[in-house]
Amino acid sequence: MILVLFSILSIYVITIVLLIYGFSKIKNYQKTDLKAQTSFTIIVPFRNEAENLPNLLSSFSKLNYPNDLFEVILVDDNSFEKIQILNSKFQVTIIDNIRTSNSPKKDAIATAMQQVKTNWVITTDADCVVPENWLLTFDNYIQQHDVSMLAGAVTYQCENSFLDHFQQLDLTSLQGATIGSFGLGEAFMCNGANFAYTKSLFEKLNGFDGNNKIASGDDVFLLQKAANLFPDKVRYLKAEEAIVTTKPTENWKSLFYQRVRWAAKTSSYQSNFGKILGIIVFFGNLSYVVGFFFSVFGILPYPFFVLFAFAKFIIDYILLYKTNQFLSKSSVKSLVLSSLFYPFFSTTVALYSLFGTYEWKGRRFGK
Repeated sequence: MILVLFSILSIYVITIVLLIYGFSKIKNYQKTDLKAQTSFTIIVPFRNEAENLPNLLSSFSKLNYPNDLFEVILVDDNSFEKIQILNSKFQVTIIDNIRTSNSPKKDAIATAMQQVKTNWVITTDADCVVPENWLLTFDNYIQQHDVSMLAGAVTYQCENSFLDHFQQLDLTSLQGATIGSFGLGEAFMCNGANFAYTKSLFEKLNGFDGNNKIASGDDVFLLQKAANLFPDKVRYLKAEEAIVTTKPTENWKSLFYQRVRWAAKTSSYQSNFGKILGIIVFFGNLSYVVGFFFSVFGILPYPFFVLFAFAKFIIDYILLYKTNQFLSKSSVKSLVLSSLFYPFFSTTVALYSLFGTYEWKGRRFGK
């Protein structure tokens, strides 16, 4: 048993070291003094977001970008309460989602794409807030690089609670893995709350064809198709001025279902790297859980588990620290407690995602 756990730990450590190396290869980008040229359509799918949308639209109004170079399409996915936009400084259109598949969000984006007139689209979520130089940073990068798809970073606006700190730690680990995979030339994951691509690329990829039976994944599946067919056109925008802020979930049940929704997509990945990484991380966390219970019941020497946990904590901390320095430059709060609890949470999510259902925006979905 010790040999098995040690072997799993060794593979896990090597994998995280590779992600740290990949993370370091993606250099931080800062916008220049280039005059804005790119026209964007911002697509925001939403359902029952009357509380959050005003904050997002307010952040749009503060963008340091010419109003005639961007427009917003809000796609209403059968909200209970209809919203109205009055006296906007920029063009805003509200349309109803046309459902054609099992994925409301993919349908919403596909519906909006039928009305997009600009070459570039950028998606975000209704519960987000964007920084003032968001579009300008994307624009400057696009002018300087021959790209057709750009993934950006997302972070949480946290309150002082363990739930929020735990979510921030989890999201930081996902962002670290995302950036690391881009640096290794194996891009497989991104976040639709900060994701840009050209309309022509979307059409070349036939949109979401091939994965629209899966409820979520409007971001990762499109990315994986693009990375497979046009790898030189896909980049990560590692820019502090382009980081989008979103809200953490309000309770543990919502967090659990959100992570189940994210995990349920893994088996359908086109990326072999993504599948293998998912398996390695799963077994790394599972071995921690098994080692803990084996040491409690005296099957495994307690000092070995302490050494195992310490080694895992150290290598995880390095990636988390580097990523958090990019995302917020503040300390990761509740780090030790979250790290001790995280393997149990992650393992439960992974196992449940194989057969369980989950709730999303008042609807229930299966795998």
